[in-house]
Amino acid sequence: MADYDYLIVGAGAAGCVLASRLSADPAISVCLIEAGGGDGHPFIHMPRGLAKLVRMPSHMYFYFTEPEARTGMKPDVWLRGKVLGGSTSVNGMVWVRGHPGDYDEMAEAMGDDWSWEHVAKAYREIENHELGAGKNRGGSGPLRISLPTERSALTAAILDAGAAMGWPVEADINAPDDGVSSGFMPRSIFKGKRQSAALAFLRPVMGLSNLTVLTGRVTDRVVFDGSRAIGIEVLDQSGTRSEIAARREVILCGGAMASPGILERSGVGDPALLAGLGIPLVHANSAVGEHVSEHRSIRMQWRLNRDALSFNRDYQGWRLPLSVMQYYLTHDGPMSSAAIEMRLAFRSRPDVARADIQAQLGLYSWDMANPGGGLEQWPGFCAVAYAIRPSSRGSIHINTRDPSAPPTSRANFYASNEDRAVVLSAARQLREWAAQEPLASLIEAETAPGPAAQSDEALFDAIDQYGAAGMHTVGSCRMGRDDASVVDPQMRVRGVSALRIMDTSVMPFIPAGNTQAPAMALAWRAAEIIGRKE
Repeated sequence: MADYDYLIVGAGAAGCVLASRLSADPAISVCLIEAGGGDGHPFIHMPRGLAKLVRMPSHMYFYFTEPEARTGMKPDVWLRGKVLGGSTSVNGMVWVRGHPGDYDEMAEAMGDDWSWEHVAKAYREIENHELGAGKNRGGSGPLRISLPTERSALTAAILDAGAAMGWPVEADINAPDDGVSSGFMPRSIFKGKRQSAALAFLRPVMGLSNLTVLTGRVTDRVVFDGSRAIGIEVLDQSGTRSEIAARREVILCGGAMASPGILERSGVGDPALLAGLGIPLVHANSAVGEHVSEHRSIRMQWRLNRDALSFNRDYQGWRLPLSVMQYYLTHDGPMSSAAIEMRLAFRSRPDVARADIQAQLGLYSWDMANPGGGLEQWPGFCAVAYAIRPSSRGSIHINTRDPSAPPTSRANFYASNEDRAVVLSAARQLREWAAQEPLASLIEAETAPGPAAQSDEALFDAIDQYGAAGMHTVGSCRMGRDDASVVDPQMRVRGVSALRIMDTSVMPFIPAGNTQAPAMALAWRAAEIIGRKE
């Protein structure tokens, strides 16, 4: 049986960062285990290739939630990457750091090691930002961050309309102020190529003799000797089981969808659930798989009065191959853009301390009437808006011992009155924003939800039918100072030893919008905590 000092389960945002950081010590051996395959597919590296990637089972997990009212009584689909780099290899490449206040509040729950002081330092060390180094921004780190190149009458009007609403234009929308702003969305793209966690952190260290990367291995469970983690059991692509030993620690980085399932199959979780599946109990903790938080947005769209203002025409018909050709010749143009070009952040009501709504703007519009997806035939643009920090909580639990089976996921969207009030405010303020000049003069009509949707009931019907999940799931293995949490402030799983978790599952809430950047920053900080002498 192969053995290593550290086993890292999952080569996503956190796993790649930890593998890079821990393997920097040549005296430490590290094994990074990924269920998916390599990241060589050309659609991964071409940013707009994501439209094809998200339909490819070879590179994606499709997690279906339980039907509920806010999903139109249909399953919602939560996508995750099944590839080196994890979801950073298949996502929309949005780079939102989170507000300093979020991390200081997180530190109250998770411990002082996770305050903005420490996380800001991590961001400075991670980032190689197009805008250069700043107080809370890095200029020479391993991860390249850039801004969209598209500049048009529409993008100018979007910013002017935001300023008219009192949402100031920021060169860096991640500036550590009250968060209210409009601006271009930073993205993990450099010279037209996706900058995944695998590319930025893992590739530079792949040749190290003390780092082993294994792909195509599904982690079934953690192997315990008593209550001490001593390794993991994996299945290869043929279904053959084997064990890999850990001399020091096992670190789960499977993400909020996978890490609770690994714990439960390993005997850590709710005793009744485990007993029902015939899993021997190692440690009882009913918080495993609970406290789940996820965004569900309202999608708003407007028809424009000029074709050239929208990307719709560039992503379909005879112009699509021209856009692809332009990309491969210049690494520029529509195929080099992220899923989102611009961002608005604003308050749901005046007495809120900082922005609690995020609207992500795409210079394209979906064909809502087409179940198979695709874009509208006329020019349009869209806003995907949601409460930045929803208060409603759901759950993720296994329903079988099969490690390849998807869990039972309950989102519980908009269960709280607060969440409902915030999203209604988002829709109504965006309508007010779209009525500001010069933006109003470019808009022919609101096409979704449409002018007929004025009541609260009608707006929620639009969320139920056409809303979208944010793919920002957190909380399923909550970190906390309290004994009821799944992991303690040093990421150690309570009730056992030599087992830690570092991924979005440990976050008690979503920090200011998106999770790619926070996952990397917290993993960067985690390596320092793991490496220090206790």
